[in-house]
Amino acid sequence: MKENIHPKYGVAKVICACGNEFETGSTKKELRVEICSKCHPYFTGKQRTVAAAGRVEAFKKKHGIQ
Repeated sequence: MKENIHPKYGVAKVICACGNEFETGSTKKELRVEICSKCHPYFTGKQRTVAAAGRVEAFKKKHGIQ
């Protein structure tokens, strides 16, 4: 490996828009993000589920399936 061409890798502070802060590894000292695992709907369980009710029936009706 060539020397002195790679950026320094170290501890970085990640700050989310929701106020959550944590540390990770990065070549930057500070990272600002809009969404993290504390506020993302998938991880919080507040995910909007797409209602499939009626879709199957509409498909069957469209294609003439009983």
